[in-house]
Amino acid sequence: MTGAPDKTEVSSLSFEQAVAELETIVGRLERGDVALDQSIEIYERGEALKKHCETLLNAAEARIEKIRLDRNGKPAGTEPLDRG
Repeated sequence: MTGAPDKTEVSSLSFEQAVAELETIVGRLERGDVALDQSIEIYERGEALKKHCETLLNAAEARIEKIRLDRNGKPAGTEPLDRG
């Protein structure tokens, strides 16, 4: 990402797209090669991307199920993933 931050709606990005953009933002902020006002703008975008990634991860985790086995070791159904 060069110049101004991407204006694509964060909610329309896939997890992979959001992570890639977030990595770019972190790199730019770490290098310190952007003006203060633009740093604030891309930091805010980064926060939105982080929240979007967390939402997508939570949704994926909610869909993951582990297989329950019966006494014979055969699949007997599913149950929610343990949250440890």
